Amino acid sequence: MQFKDYYKTLGVESDASQDEIRRAYRKLARKYHPDVSKETNAEERFKEVGEAYEALKDPEKRKAYDELKSSGWSQGDAFRAPPGWNRDGFSGARGFETEDMGGFSDFFSTLFGGLGGSAAQARRQSGGVRAQGRDINARIEIDLETAFKGGTQRISLERTEVGADGRVVRRPQQIEVRIPAGIGDGQQIRLAGQGEPGFNGGPAGHLYLEVAIRPHRLYEVHGRDLHLTLPIAPWEAALGGKVAVPTPGGRVELNLPPGSSSGKRLRLKGRGLPGKKPGDQYVILKVVVPAAESDRQRELYEQLGHAQSFDPRAGM
Repeated sequence: MQFKDYYKTLGVESDASQDEIRRAYRKLARKYHPDVSKETNAEERFKEVGEAYEALKDPEKRKAYDELKSSGWSQGDAFRAPPGWNRDGFSGARGFETEDMGGFSDFFSTLFGGLGGSAAQARRQSGGVRAQGRDINARIEIDLETAFKGGTQRISLERTEVGADGRVVRRPQQIEVRIPAGIGDGQQIRLAGQGEPGFNGGPAGHLYLEVAIRPHRLYEVHGRDLHLTLPIAPWEAALGGKVAVPTPGGRVELNLPPGSSSGKRLRLKGRGLPGKKPGDQYVILKVVVPAAESDRQRELYEQLGHAQSFDPRAGM
């Protein structure tokens, strides 16, 4: 068994903030998602990234892992748990509950108990006591149109059940998830009673789905706001006027001020993701200059140059 450097897996420093770790995970999870990635090792890398995030996203798990890593372990070192470390945590710490994401390595299970560790053991030792099932955390990717309008999406999960003999069994399950209109990137959807089943008749746990909005060909998502880069022609930039602008709710007309330059930002109020306080859509202008492909077009450009006293490099 080899030591795993989870920070190296996510490409972050060991002092990275929780937000930096979350952003790194989302970026890599999108890159290596088996449904979209063309990388030859996408599925393996996707599992490695998920395992690293599972270890570092929880402050208690991360603290225990950092304490172990500070002893001098490096990526790929032959690993054996040091004295004082057991499946219930480091130095007698409480056992960790792991999300049912599947495919965790022996290294992860040694550190945090895994699916066959503390959670199952606690159920076997609980005797006739009713106990609520464990909550499950997972991730759901949606497109921007679904985030804007709402809808439903089917997801597949593996749920863990503990039989009367204490054996852990994985059962595949498909769940229809209702996506509320206006949900933002990083928000959670709670599905009551869709977690692991309870023990001895206890209530089931809950399923928490973290929402990730897929990259869009037109818009960038910033909280509830949307950013759109809008190409405009030089004459539109110079003269101003009305131009049609796409928004998730349909095209609208935007008034361009005369003399607009690339990089100018214009706001379409309330055209972002809906909510109690709807977001805005920001339009970033980009002047696109057509090539002079004919003698007449070159002549017109020359006439324009002679008619203008404008010097874009004045002051340099």
